[in-house]
This record gives sequence, C-alpha cells and structure tokens, in this order.
Amino acid sequence: MAFVTTNDGVEIFYKDWGPRDAEVIFFHHGWPLCSDDWDTQMLFFLAQGYRVVAHDRRGHGRSSQVWDGHDMDHYADDVAALVKHLGVQKAVHVGHSTGGGEVIHYIARHGQERVAKAALLAAVPPLMVQTASNPGGLPKSVFDDLQAQLAANRAQFYHDIPSGPFYGYNRPGAKPSQGVILNWWRQGMMGSAKAHYDGIVAFSQTDFTEDLKKVTVPVLVMHGDDDQIVPYDNSGPLSAKLLGNGTLKTYKGFPHGMPTTHADIINADLLAFIRS
Repeated sequence: MAFVTTNDGVEIFYKDWGPRDAEVIFFHHGWPLCSDDWDTQMLFFLAQGYRVVAHDRRGHGRSSQVWDGHDMDHYADDVAALVKHLGVQKAVHVGHSTGGGEVIHYIARHGQERVAKAALLAAVPPLMVQTASNPGGLPKSVFDDLQAQLAANRAQFYHDIPSGPFYGYNRPGAKPSQGVILNWWRQGMMGSAKAHYDGIVAFSQTDFTEDLKKVTVPVLVMHGDDDQIVPYDNSGPLSAKLLGNGTLKTYKGFPHGMPTTHADIINADLLAFIRS
C-alpha cells in the first residue's frame, strides 16, 4: 500500500497505476467516499494507455483518521504533497462532487504549472449554501440536518443516500443496484465520522468563486440536470461562466452519481476532452 506523509504528519493513501512515462489523470473523489469510487474510470483510462492516480482524502478510506484539517485548504495542500511526491507534470485533474471543489481550490492555491486540464463532474462549486450573495443556494438547515443524521446513525444514513437521491434510485422507473448501494456504504463506513461531519461544512460553505476566476487551463464542467445532491442551476452553469476557459456539458436526466450510473457515456466524454 502506498502512502505520502503531509507536512502536518497525515498519511495519505493513493493508487498509482500505469506506465511511468504516460500522461497522468488524477482523480479526486466525492464525500464521504474514497479512491475506490473511481475504479471504473481508472480501469478504463488505464486500458487507454494513461497513468491513473487517485488518493483517499484525509479522514477518508485508508488515509489517516486525524481529527482536524478537514477543510479545503488542507485538502488542496494534501493533493499538492502527493503531486510533488510523484513528480507529476501536466496532469489532468478530474473531480467529482466535493472532489471538484478540491480540484479547483488546488489549482487556485498551488498554481497551474503542473496542470494540463481539469474536469468537474457534478461538482460543488461555486457555492452550495444559500447566502445573501448566493440566494439560489440551499438553506444552511439542509446541511445542518445532514450532520445531525450522520451523528445519530451514520450506518443507516449512509445506506439511505445511495439508495435514493445520490444515484437517482428514488426516481420512477429506476432500477437500483444493490451492489452499487453497498459499495457506497462500504466506502463511507471506511472513513472517519469526524472527517465526514466536518467535511459537510467544507463542501457546502466554501465559496469557490474567486478560485474559479483564477483558473485558465481548459476545464470541462459536466453536470446532470436531475442532480438531487448538487442542484444543477446553482452549480455547473455558474462554474462554467466563472472559468476563464470553461465548457459546460449538460446531461439530461443524469443523477449526481453519473460517473457510476452512466460510466460509458462519462468515460467517453472525458476521453474526448482529454485527447482534444
């Protein structure tokens, strides 16, 4: 098992598959999951000749279950430590949900010299919570309730999310996959309750507006218009407008977990973007 140790002593687990001289695609997972959530994409792009890297965010998966540092600054710094450790140059950074915020904050905080392109999939930027300047956001009470459910019965909470809104399995005609639901539960329960509790604040209250404005590398913004976790109207289209070189691709009827439910389409579109 491979780990890198950050400046504050946190051990970050990562996967690094493929030829050392191949173009690198770096995957950033969503809350409260881990690098395993990208297995389908990593196998696909590995078969296309790429080198694929994914890490478990601090407090998630197999990384250290530290009690602090569960905020976007630390998330971005942890990515920078791993990128430096691997000596990766000109990678394509792909982030889903919270991972999309991590990608944007990493690029804005640590510069674009090592970044070729980026892709944001159902990502949380620009800002999820409702504020005076973001009236279209979700009320803070929504996220307070998520924290309350986590604290009360995390195991049940982590079964209810993938069984319903995350993958759109609560929609008429949906065909839930028990394997997908249980894999989401497994990944969530591997991590730290404290990290996940704090992470709700990190993904909902971090304002990425200025970060997005700083990014000039090509960015593909991919978002489903039936996303029940990160609502479409206040996320994907706004991020694409704020980016210096952003392109929005909207997926009609796709849920938040579209990298899993529609992997064939998402993988093909990512490949076309990376090759363009």
